[in-house]
Amino acid sequence: MPVTRRERARQRARLAAEVRRFLSSLGYEEVETPCLVPVPGMEPHLHPFETRFLPEGGGEGRPRWLITSPEYAMKRLLAEGFPRIFQLSRVFRNGEVSRTHNPEFTMLELYRAGTDYEGVMQDLERLVEACARALAGGTRVARGGRTLDLAAPYPRTTVADAFRRHAGVDLAACDGDAARLAEAARAAGHDPGPAGESFDDVFFRVMLDAVEPRLGVERPEYLVDWPASMAALSRVKRGDPRWAERFELYAGGLELANGYTELNDAAEQRARLAEEQALRRRLGRPVFPLDEPFLEAVGRLPEAGGVAVGFDRVLMLVAEAAAIEDVLLFPAREFPAR
Repeated sequence: MPVTRRERARQRARLAAEVRRFLSSLGYEEVETPCLVPVPGMEPHLHPFETRFLPEGGGEGRPRWLITSPEYAMKRLLAEGFPRIFQLSRVFRNGEVSRTHNPEFTMLELYRAGTDYEGVMQDLERLVEACARALAGGTRVARGGRTLDLAAPYPRTTVADAFRRHAGVDLAACDGDAARLAEAARAAGHDPGPAGESFDDVFFRVMLDAVEPRLGVERPEYLVDWPASMAALSRVKRGDPRWAERFELYAGGLELANGYTELNDAAEQRARLAEEQALRRRLGRPVFPLDEPFLEAVGRLPEAGGVAVGFDRVLMLVAEAAAIEDVLLFPAREFPAR
C-alpha cells in the first residue's frame, strides 16, 4: 500500500526528532544561519538561485542568493568558539531534478572542533544507525532488492583502492595527470570521454560508471582520501599531499554525505576559491565575489571535522523509498510549469 502524505510527514518529523535527540546526546548544539546571503558558494558545478533585495524606502536593489549549503556561516560560528554544532537547513540548487535530486531540499550539516574527518565519520555512522532503529525498528532495511545492514561501524575504502578494485585503474600511478588517467581508463575498458578533458572530468566519468554503483551494496561504506585536486574545503593529508582528508558515505546506491577534515589555512582557501572562480569563468557560468568574512574566519578555525548529509536521502534509506519525491511532501515535479 502506498505511503500517504500524512504518514510521510510523520516519518520526516520522527527522523528530525531523532537527529536532534542523538546529536544533542553527543554534545552538539543546534544553530540557525541565513538562507538568503550576499555571496553564494563557489562550487563550479552548482547553480544558486538569485533574487534581489529592494530597500523599502527606495534605492538600488542588491543581489542576494539562496544558499546551496549553510557551510560558510556555520564555519564562522565554529571560528567563534562553538565546539559542536549542527543544523537542519533548507538549501536550494537550481536545475537539480532527478530520482535523488530536488531543487529545494533539507541538508543536515554538522561541525565538531578538536577532531578530524575520522571523528566525524564515527559520529555520522552512529547517527545513521540510530535513525534506522528509530524509524525502521532495527538496522536492516531493503534497498535495490537487497538487505542493507545499517549497524555501525562502516568500512572505509580509499578512493585509490576503490578505483583499483572496481575499475582496474591505478589512480596513484596517474599522479593527477588527465592524459595518463584517460589512457589507464581506456586500457581497463572504460570510455574516458573526449580528448582534452581535465583530470577531474575523466575521474568522475570512471567513478560514476564503474565505482559508485559498487559502493555500499551490503552495508554503508565510506570512500575516503580523495585526490588533492578535489580537496574542496578540506585539508590535504600531511603525510601524503597527493590526497585530501575528504570522505563520502554511500549506502545502497545512494550518496548520503560529503565531509572533510576542515581546511584552516586562509591563504590556501583563498587560492582554491580563486581557482574555482576561474573554472566558473571558463565554463561560462556566473562568477561571484569572494566571501571575505568567511575567509577571515577560516584562519581562526580550530582543528575540526564537518559533514553535509542529505536528510531526505537518509529518509529514503530508512523508510525504504525509491525516489526523493517519495519522501517530500511537495516535490518539484508536482508544481505545474508556467
